[in-house]
Amino acid sequence: MEFCPKCGAVLVQKRKNDGCIRCNYASKSRVKLKTSEKMDEKKEIAVVKDKDVEIYPIIDGECKKCGHNKVYFWTMQTRASDESETKFFKCTKCDFTWREYR
Repeated sequence: MEFCPKCGAVLVQKRKNDGCIRCNYASKSRVKLKTSEKMDEKKEIAVVKDKDVEIYPIIDGECKKCGHNKVYFWTMQTRASDESETKFFKCTKCDFTWREYR
């Protein structure tokens, strides 16, 4: 790869001769562009599946089945987009799940 002696830009191959696009410098010799890239091996990406880990916030709330006072919660759009979300709850002790519509 060669560079322009006037402005420092990369010399490129033109129709009649080689030269600089920026300042119109013309080179008498042919420009040879050669590029290479070294690729490293890809590292394996760890994938967390939904069934492996539950990552939900824990709030104070009473389980309707066992009466425990800590529950997970999450929201999901289950009806039309102009209606409010459905809030799901899951007991941290017995895994009982219920929902509330608002």
